[in-house]
Amino acid sequence: MLNWMLVFVPIAIALELVAQEYHLLVFLAAALAIIPLAGWLGRATEQLAERSGEGVGGLLNATFGNATELIIALSALRAGLHDVVKASIAGSIVGNILLVMGAAMLAGGLRHKEQQYNASAARSQATLLTLATIALILPAAYNAVVASRAPHGLLSLSLYISLVLLLVYGLFLVYSLITHKSLFSGAPDLQHTSDQGVLWPMGKALLVLALATLLIAWISEILVAAIEPSARQLGLSNLFVGVFVVAILGNAAEHASAISAAMKNRMDLSLSIAIGSSVQVALFVAPVLVLASHFIGAIPMDLAFSGGLVLTVLLAVLITGQVAGDGRSDWLKGVQLLAVYLILGLAYFFTPDASVS
Repeated sequence: MLNWMLVFVPIAIALELVAQEYHLLVFLAAALAIIPLAGWLGRATEQLAERSGEGVGGLLNATFGNATELIIALSALRAGLHDVVKASIAGSIVGNILLVMGAAMLAGGLRHKEQQYNASAARSQATLLTLATIALILPAAYNAVVASRAPHGLLSLSLYISLVLLLVYGLFLVYSLITHKSLFSGAPDLQHTSDQGVLWPMGKALLVLALATLLIAWISEILVAAIEPSARQLGLSNLFVGVFVVAILGNAAEHASAISAAMKNRMDLSLSIAIGSSVQVALFVAPVLVLASHFIGAIPMDLAFSGGLVLTVLLAVLITGQVAGDGRSDWLKGVQLLAVYLILGLAYFFTPDASVS
Protein backbone atom coordinates (compact mmCIF):
# COMPACT_ATOMS: atom_id res chain seq x y z
CA MET A 1 0.00 0.00 0.00
CA LEU A 2 1.22 3.45 -0.91
CA ASN A 3 -1.16 5.28 1.42
CA TRP A 4 1.68 6.40 3.69
CA MET A 5 3.08 8.40 0.76
CA LEU A 6 0.03 10.66 0.92
CA VAL A 7 1.96 12.56 3.61
CA PHE A 8 3.96 14.10 0.73
CA VAL A 9 0.84 15.92 -0.50
CA PRO A 10 0.78 18.44 2.40
CA ILE A 11 4.59 18.46 2.45
CA ALA A 12 4.75 19.48 -1.24
CA ILE A 13 2.12 22.18 -0.72
CA ALA A 14 3.91 23.51 2.39
CA LEU A 15 7.30 23.59 0.63
CA GLU A 16 5.77 25.46 -2.31
CA LEU A 17 4.35 28.07 0.06
CA VAL A 18 7.33 28.61 2.38
CA ALA A 19 10.43 27.29 0.59
CA GLN A 20 10.06 27.86 -3.15
CA GLU A 21 13.78 28.50 -3.52
CA TYR A 22 14.53 24.84 -2.63
CA HIS A 23 13.47 23.69 -6.07
CA LEU A 24 14.82 20.14 -5.84
CA LEU A 25 13.04 19.46 -2.55
CA VAL A 26 9.80 20.85 -3.96
CA PHE A 27 10.17 18.71 -7.10
CA LEU A 28 10.90 15.52 -5.14
CA ALA A 29 8.03 16.09 -2.72
CA ALA A 30 5.60 16.81 -5.56
CA ALA A 31 6.81 13.77 -7.51
CA LEU A 32 6.34 11.49 -4.50
CA ALA A 33 2.93 13.03 -3.81
CA ILE A 34 1.65 12.30 -7.32
CA ILE A 35 2.39 8.55 -7.04
CA PRO A 36 -0.20 7.69 -4.33
CA LEU A 37 -2.71 10.15 -5.84
CA ALA A 38 -2.37 8.42 -9.20
CA GLY A 39 -2.77 5.10 -7.41
CA TRP A 40 -6.04 6.23 -5.79
CA LEU A 41 -7.22 7.58 -9.13
CA GLY A 42 -6.46 4.17 -10.63
CA ARG A 43 -8.31 2.35 -7.83
CA ALA A 44 -11.40 4.51 -8.25
CA THR A 45 -11.31 3.98 -12.00
CA GLU A 46 -10.89 0.23 -11.55
CA GLN A 47 -13.97 0.20 -9.33
CA LEU A 48 -15.96 1.90 -12.10
CA ALA A 49 -14.41 -0.42 -14.70
CA GLU A 50 -15.53 -3.53 -12.74
CA ARG A 51 -19.12 -2.61 -13.59
CA SER A 52 -18.40 -2.83 -17.33
CA GLY A 53 -16.68 -5.22 -19.73
CA GLU A 54 -12.98 -5.50 -20.49
CA GLY A 55 -13.17 -3.03 -23.40
CA VAL A 56 -15.01 -0.29 -21.53
CA GLY A 57 -13.03 -1.07 -18.38
CA GLY A 58 -9.73 -0.70 -20.19
CA LEU A 59 -10.94 2.51 -21.80
CA LEU A 60 -11.94 3.95 -18.41
CA ASN A 61 -8.58 2.98 -16.89
CA ALA A 62 -6.69 4.49 -19.82
CA THR A 63 -8.80 7.66 -19.83
CA PHE A 64 -8.55 8.52 -16.16
CA GLY A 65 -5.03 7.12 -15.92
CA ASN A 66 -4.05 9.59 -18.63
CA ALA A 67 -5.70 12.40 -16.68
CA THR A 68 -2.43 12.74 -14.76
CA GLU A 69 -0.39 13.14 -17.97
CA LEU A 70 -2.91 15.59 -19.41
CA ILE A 71 -2.99 17.73 -16.27
CA ILE A 72 0.82 17.82 -16.01
CA ALA A 73 1.12 18.63 -19.72
CA LEU A 74 -1.43 21.45 -19.52
CA SER A 75 0.50 22.94 -16.62
CA ALA A 76 3.73 22.74 -18.64
CA LEU A 77 1.95 24.17 -21.67
CA ARG A 78 0.77 27.15 -19.64
CA ALA A 79 4.36 27.68 -18.51
CA GLY A 80 5.60 27.61 -22.11
CA LEU A 81 7.62 24.41 -21.63
CA HIS A 82 6.88 22.93 -25.05
CA ASP A 83 9.95 20.70 -24.95
CA VAL A 84 8.76 19.14 -21.69
CA VAL A 85 5.25 18.68 -23.10
CA LYS A 86 6.51 16.93 -26.24
CA ALA A 87 8.91 14.80 -24.20
CA SER A 88 6.12 13.80 -21.80
CA ILE A 89 3.85 12.86 -24.74
CA ALA A 90 6.56 10.65 -26.26
CA GLY A 91 7.47 9.35 -22.83
CA SER A 92 3.86 8.42 -22.08
CA ILE A 93 3.49 6.54 -25.36
CA VAL A 94 6.76 4.68 -24.85
CA GLY A 95 6.29 4.18 -21.11
CA ASN A 96 2.87 2.58 -21.47
CA ILE A 97 3.82 0.07 -24.17
CA LEU A 98 7.29 -0.75 -22.86
CA LEU A 99 7.34 -0.14 -19.10
CA VAL A 100 3.69 -0.71 -18.16
CA MET A 101 3.00 -3.59 -20.58
CA GLY A 102 6.43 -5.09 -19.95
CA ALA A 103 5.95 -5.05 -16.17
CA ALA A 104 2.43 -6.46 -16.56
CA MET A 105 3.62 -9.33 -18.78
CA LEU A 106 6.49 -10.05 -16.39
CA ALA A 107 4.28 -10.03 -13.27
CA GLY A 108 1.54 -12.04 -14.95
CA GLY A 109 4.04 -14.48 -16.45
CA LEU A 110 5.66 -15.19 -13.10
CA ARG A 111 2.26 -16.24 -11.71
CA HIS A 112 0.88 -17.93 -14.85
CA LYS A 113 3.15 -19.89 -17.21
CA GLU A 114 1.43 -18.56 -20.33
CA GLN A 115 -1.43 -16.07 -20.75
CA GLN A 116 -3.80 -15.62 -23.65
CA TYR A 117 -5.54 -12.54 -25.03
CA ASN A 118 -7.34 -11.45 -28.19
CA ALA A 119 -4.62 -10.96 -30.81
CA SER A 120 -6.91 -9.11 -33.22
CA ALA A 121 -7.67 -6.41 -30.66
CA ALA A 122 -3.97 -6.02 -29.80
CA ARG A 123 -3.00 -5.79 -33.48
CA SER A 124 -5.68 -3.19 -34.20
CA GLN A 125 -4.35 -0.99 -31.40
CA ALA A 126 -0.74 -1.53 -32.51
CA THR A 127 -1.78 -0.39 -36.00
CA LEU A 128 -3.22 2.80 -34.52
CA LEU A 129 0.13 3.43 -32.83
CA THR A 130 1.84 3.02 -36.21
CA LEU A 131 -0.57 5.60 -37.63
CA ALA A 132 0.28 7.96 -34.77
CA THR A 133 4.00 7.47 -35.43
CA ILE A 134 3.47 8.47 -39.07
CA ALA A 135 1.65 11.57 -37.81
CA LEU A 136 4.78 12.45 -35.79
CA ILE A 137 7.28 11.69 -38.56
CA LEU A 138 5.69 13.95 -41.18
CA PRO A 139 5.69 17.21 -39.15
CA ALA A 140 9.31 16.51 -38.14
CA ALA A 141 10.25 15.98 -41.80
CA TYR A 142 8.32 19.11 -42.81
CA ASN A 143 10.13 21.11 -40.13
CA ALA A 144 13.50 19.92 -41.40
CA VAL A 145 12.88 20.38 -45.13
CA VAL A 146 10.09 22.90 -45.74
CA ALA A 147 9.68 25.07 -42.64
CA SER A 148 12.40 27.56 -43.66
CA ARG A 149 10.42 28.38 -46.84
CA ALA A 150 6.97 28.33 -45.18
CA PRO A 151 7.46 29.26 -41.49
CA HIS A 152 3.74 29.35 -40.69
CA GLY A 153 2.93 26.11 -42.47
CA LEU A 154 4.11 23.90 -39.61
CA LEU A 155 1.47 25.21 -37.19
CA SER A 156 -1.28 24.74 -39.77
CA LEU A 157 -0.05 21.25 -40.64
CA SER A 158 0.05 20.31 -36.94
CA LEU A 159 -3.45 21.68 -36.40
CA TYR A 160 -4.99 19.71 -39.28
CA ILE A 161 -3.12 16.52 -38.39
CA SER A 162 -4.44 16.90 -34.82
CA LEU A 163 -7.99 17.11 -36.14
CA VAL A 164 -7.44 13.96 -38.25
CA LEU A 165 -6.06 12.09 -35.22
CA LEU A 166 -9.04 13.13 -33.09
CA LEU A 167 -11.40 11.90 -35.82
CA VAL A 168 -9.58 8.56 -36.00
CA TYR A 169 -9.71 8.22 -32.21
CA GLY A 170 -13.46 8.86 -32.24
CA LEU A 171 -13.92 6.21 -34.93
CA PHE A 172 -11.77 3.79 -32.89
CA LEU A 173 -14.14 4.27 -29.95
CA VAL A 174 -17.05 3.39 -32.23
CA TYR A 175 -15.11 0.34 -33.49
CA SER A 176 -14.08 -0.95 -30.05
CA LEU A 177 -17.26 -0.15 -28.11
CA ILE A 178 -19.99 -0.67 -30.73
CA THR A 179 -19.30 -2.30 -34.10
CA HIS A 180 -16.53 -4.73 -33.00
CA LYS A 181 -17.13 -4.85 -29.26
CA SER A 182 -16.59 -8.63 -29.12
CA LEU A 183 -12.89 -8.23 -29.98
CA PHE A 184 -12.36 -6.24 -26.78
CA SER A 185 -14.75 -8.09 -24.46
CA GLY A 186 -12.16 -10.44 -23.00
CA ALA A 187 -12.74 -13.85 -21.48
CA PRO A 188 -16.19 -14.71 -20.14
CA ASP A 189 -15.06 -16.03 -16.75
CA LEU A 190 -13.82 -12.75 -15.31
CA GLN A 191 -13.89 -11.80 -11.67
CA HIS A 192 -16.11 -8.83 -11.03
CA THR A 193 -14.86 -7.98 -7.60
CA SER A 194 -12.28 -5.54 -6.49
CA ASP A 195 -8.99 -6.39 -4.82
CA GLN A 196 -10.79 -6.11 -1.46
CA GLY A 197 -13.57 -8.45 -2.67
CA VAL A 198 -16.35 -5.86 -2.47
CA LEU A 199 -17.14 -3.12 -4.97
CA TRP A 200 -17.26 0.43 -3.70
CA PRO A 201 -20.57 2.28 -3.94
CA MET A 202 -20.76 4.35 -7.11
CA GLY A 203 -20.81 7.59 -5.09
CA LYS A 204 -17.60 6.70 -3.25
CA ALA A 205 -15.81 5.79 -6.48
CA LEU A 206 -16.84 9.07 -8.13
CA LEU A 207 -15.88 11.10 -5.04
CA VAL A 208 -12.41 9.52 -4.81
CA LEU A 209 -11.98 10.03 -8.56
CA ALA A 210 -12.87 13.73 -8.31
CA LEU A 211 -10.69 14.41 -5.25
CA ALA A 212 -7.70 12.57 -6.71
CA THR A 213 -8.01 14.49 -9.99
CA LEU A 214 -8.21 17.87 -8.22
CA LEU A 215 -5.21 17.12 -6.00
CA ILE A 216 -3.19 15.85 -8.97
CA ALA A 217 -3.97 19.11 -10.80
CA TRP A 218 -2.72 21.13 -7.81
CA ILE A 219 0.44 19.07 -7.27
CA SER A 220 1.15 19.07 -11.02
CA GLU A 221 1.32 22.87 -11.01
CA ILE A 222 3.93 22.65 -8.23
CA LEU A 223 5.85 19.89 -10.03
CA VAL A 224 6.01 21.70 -13.37
CA ALA A 225 7.22 24.94 -11.78
CA ALA A 226 10.17 23.06 -10.27
CA ILE A 227 11.15 21.00 -13.33
CA GLU A 228 13.65 23.30 -15.02
CA PRO A 229 15.63 24.43 -11.92
CA SER A 230 15.65 20.87 -10.55
CA ALA A 231 16.86 19.45 -13.87
CA ARG A 232 19.69 21.98 -13.93
CA GLN A 233 20.60 21.17 -10.33
CA LEU A 234 20.69 17.42 -11.08
CA GLY A 235 22.56 17.92 -14.36
CA LEU A 236 19.73 16.39 -16.39
CA SER A 237 18.14 17.70 -19.57
CA ASN A 238 14.48 18.73 -19.68
CA LEU A 239 14.12 16.03 -22.33
CA PHE A 240 15.19 13.23 -19.98
CA VAL A 241 12.96 14.57 -17.21
CA GLY A 242 9.99 14.79 -19.58
CA VAL A 243 10.43 11.41 -21.30
CA PHE A 244 11.17 9.37 -18.20
CA VAL A 245 10.58 11.15 -14.86
CA VAL A 246 7.33 12.97 -15.70
CA ALA A 247 6.06 10.09 -17.85
CA ILE A 248 6.71 7.48 -15.15
CA LEU A 249 4.87 9.61 -12.59
CA GLY A 250 1.97 10.06 -14.97
CA ASN A 251 1.85 6.32 -15.72
CA ALA A 252 1.56 5.33 -12.05
CA ALA A 253 -2.18 4.67 -12.26
CA GLU A 254 -1.93 2.57 -15.45
CA HIS A 255 1.06 0.69 -14.04
CA ALA A 256 -0.81 -0.43 -10.93
CA SER A 257 -4.02 -1.33 -12.80
CA ALA A 258 -2.31 -3.22 -15.65
CA ILE A 259 -0.11 -5.28 -13.31
CA SER A 260 -3.07 -6.07 -11.05
CA ALA A 261 -5.13 -7.24 -14.04
CA ALA A 262 -2.25 -9.36 -15.43
CA MET A 263 -1.70 -11.10 -12.10
CA LYS A 264 -5.41 -12.01 -12.10
CA ASN A 265 -4.90 -13.54 -15.58
CA ARG A 266 -6.96 -10.78 -17.19
CA MET A 267 -4.56 -10.00 -20.03
CA ASP A 268 -7.23 -8.53 -22.30
CA LEU A 269 -7.88 -5.87 -19.68
CA SER A 270 -4.17 -5.42 -18.97
CA LEU A 271 -3.29 -4.86 -22.64
CA SER A 272 -6.36 -2.69 -23.12
CA ILE A 273 -5.00 -0.44 -20.35
CA ALA A 274 -1.36 -0.43 -21.49
CA ILE A 275 -1.65 -0.25 -25.27
CA GLY A 276 -4.97 1.61 -25.10
CA SER A 277 -3.39 4.27 -22.95
CA SER A 278 -0.63 4.85 -25.52
CA VAL A 279 -3.24 5.01 -28.28
CA GLN A 280 -5.18 7.57 -26.27
CA VAL A 281 -2.09 9.70 -25.63
CA ALA A 282 -1.13 9.63 -29.31
CA LEU A 283 -4.57 10.12 -30.84
CA PHE A 284 -6.34 12.18 -28.18
CA VAL A 285 -4.05 13.79 -25.59
CA ALA A 286 -1.42 15.06 -28.06
CA PRO A 287 -3.98 16.61 -30.48
CA VAL A 288 -5.91 18.15 -27.57
CA LEU A 289 -2.70 19.74 -26.29
CA VAL A 290 -1.94 21.15 -29.75
CA LEU A 291 -5.43 22.65 -29.93
CA ALA A 292 -5.26 23.90 -26.34
CA SER A 293 -1.91 25.60 -27.00
CA HIS A 294 -3.74 28.10 -29.23
CA PHE A 295 -5.57 29.28 -26.10
CA ILE A 296 -3.03 28.50 -23.34
CA GLY A 297 0.44 30.00 -23.25
CA ALA A 298 2.10 32.61 -25.41
CA ILE A 299 3.02 30.47 -28.45
CA PRO A 300 1.02 27.59 -30.05
CA MET A 301 2.67 24.17 -29.96
CA ASP A 302 3.34 22.17 -33.12
CA LEU A 303 3.74 18.42 -33.68
CA ALA A 304 7.34 18.68 -34.88
CA PHE A 305 9.01 16.41 -32.33
CA SER A 306 12.79 16.07 -32.37
CA GLY A 307 14.27 13.25 -34.43
CA GLY A 308 15.30 11.43 -31.27
CA LEU A 309 11.77 11.45 -29.86
CA VAL A 310 10.28 10.26 -33.15
CA LEU A 311 12.85 7.45 -33.39
CA THR A 312 12.15 6.44 -29.79
CA VAL A 313 8.41 6.16 -30.42
CA LEU A 314 8.97 4.31 -33.72
CA LEU A 315 11.24 1.69 -32.13
CA ALA A 316 8.84 1.18 -29.22
CA VAL A 317 5.87 0.74 -31.57
CA LEU A 318 7.79 -1.73 -33.77
CA ILE A 319 8.69 -4.09 -30.92
CA THR A 320 5.20 -3.76 -29.42
CA GLY A 321 3.64 -4.93 -32.69
CA GLN A 322 5.95 -7.96 -32.69
CA VAL A 323 5.44 -8.87 -29.03
CA ALA A 324 1.68 -8.31 -28.81
CA GLY A 325 0.63 -9.67 -32.20
CA ASP A 326 0.38 -13.42 -31.48
CA GLY A 327 -2.19 -13.44 -28.67
CA ARG A 328 0.03 -14.95 -25.97
CA SER A 329 2.40 -13.58 -23.35
CA ASP A 330 4.91 -14.86 -20.82
CA TRP A 331 7.50 -13.41 -18.48
CA LEU A 332 10.28 -13.35 -21.12
CA LYS A 333 8.25 -11.02 -23.35
CA GLY A 334 7.91 -8.70 -20.38
CA VAL A 335 11.68 -8.76 -19.84
CA GLN A 336 12.26 -7.92 -23.52
CA LEU A 337 10.00 -4.86 -23.37
CA LEU A 338 11.57 -3.68 -20.11
CA ALA A 339 15.07 -4.15 -21.58
CA VAL A 340 14.23 -1.88 -24.52
CA TYR A 341 12.87 0.74 -22.10
CA LEU A 342 16.05 0.55 -20.00
CA ILE A 343 18.27 0.90 -23.08
CA LEU A 344 16.31 3.97 -24.23
CA GLY A 345 16.59 5.44 -20.74
CA LEU A 346 20.35 4.99 -20.74
CA ALA A 347 20.62 6.65 -24.15
CA TYR A 348 18.68 9.69 -22.93
CA PHE A 349 20.52 9.82 -19.61
CA PHE A 350 23.91 10.08 -21.33
CA THR A 351 22.69 12.72 -23.80
CA PRO A 352 23.48 16.12 -22.27
CA ASP A 353 22.00 18.20 -25.08
CA ALA A 354 18.59 19.83 -24.87
CA SER A 355 17.32 17.45 -27.53
CA VAL A 356 18.26 14.13 -29.04
CA SER A 357 18.95 14.35 -32.74
